Amino acid sequence: MGEIPEVYVVGTACTAFGKKPETGFKELAREAYLAVLADAGIEDGRDISMAWFGNCGMGTFGQRNIRGQVCFSPLVRDKLFPERVPMMNVEGGCATGSQAFHGAWKDIASGDAQLSLAIGVEKTFVPDDPVQTQQIFDGGIDRLDPDEWLAYYEDAGRKCGKPFMLGDKRGTIFMDTYAMQAAYHMKRYGTSQRQIAAGAAKNHVHGSLNPLAQYRFRMTVDEVLADREISYPLTRSMCAPIGDGAAAALVCSKDYLVALPSNVRDRAVKVRASTMSGGKYRSLDEPGLSRIAADRAYKISGLSPSDIDIAEVHDATSFCELYQAEMLRFCAEGQGGAYVGSGATALGGERPINLSGGLVSKGHPIGATGLSMIHELVLQLRGEAGERQAAKARIALAENGGGVVGFDEAACAITILEKQ
Repeated sequence: MGEIPEVYVVGTACTAFGKKPETGFKELAREAYLAVLADAGIEDGRDISMAWFGNCGMGTFGQRNIRGQVCFSPLVRDKLFPERVPMMNVEGGCATGSQAFHGAWKDIASGDAQLSLAIGVEKTFVPDDPVQTQQIFDGGIDRLDPDEWLAYYEDAGRKCGKPFMLGDKRGTIFMDTYAMQAAYHMKRYGTSQRQIAAGAAKNHVHGSLNPLAQYRFRMTVDEVLADREISYPLTRSMCAPIGDGAAAALVCSKDYLVALPSNVRDRAVKVRASTMSGGKYRSLDEPGLSRIAADRAYKISGLSPSDIDIAEVHDATSFCELYQAEMLRFCAEGQGGAYVGSGATALGGERPINLSGGLVSKGHPIGATGLSMIHELVLQLRGEAGERQAAKARIALAENGGGVVGFDEAACAITILEKQ
């Protein structure tokens, strides 16, 4: 395979995340799109020749198809988005935003476009209708043959000492699957609930410094442990909340970048790698799909885990940060609890993780999550993250997983970015 052409992120944007029942999909799309144009110093988007629109739940609101085209029709009418641009609709569970970004990256890497847009828009909060909210998340697991995953989880529950009980719900099925993995990790490696809580408390501190975060309050480890139990060992403070929001990125070629004004060029961030992997029904002691995607990204970029200065990882629960630190090879397998508990992943630590606050504090509007990670890392690499700015930020990594196949996500994306 020949050398991949250079690809750059020239603009990012993210709305504030939270419960926004009064704000529709079109309004969220408009807010993120206009903000990403402004960030890139582009007036009207006339040079965009491809676009990728990420969303998971709009079908439960009645718009099952052509979601991006519907949301962008007003922008075309207002001459803010060019006519006749192909809009690719993307859905990959919680990895949707990163899949949209990967599509835009491919546009540039293949030479098919000079400027491509990736945008993710999501509403998961439905006032007074928890059934509709549940329907959005239900699509993230096999609904055609549920007996397969039910038998898988029942067997895994016996092995990890945490029985899987489908009818005993205080959260989604996914919280139970994370809880079982956490219980197995505790049983096998001696990881403690307090170490998981340390990761959650750390991210609530980070989130308190992020003006876009859904939760902007600090928590101590003891407060996290004392919160309402969702599925042991996970408490509510260790789990991502329900919310709405949008995020976007503009990706361009080197030729396009060099023609832009110097103040725009100076803020561009290089994409060193964008990789994907797919999930499977794996055994409990088998590495997850993020290990596969991360190893590919390290190989493509010519970088190693020790080169990564900061990271955003998919902490749908706070156990995920411990686990992903291992899968990304930031620490040895089984040492994620000690690694996070040591403060290594906190602001000021050796490798800060989830300076945005992570999903547990920043929020998790599923179709927008992956692009919100890109936004945070770009801010950090530019030195524009304010109070939560990392002291050292040259190479950054985003890990974003979505959907569920056993104890794997259905899809996982790894993005490595470099400051110019």
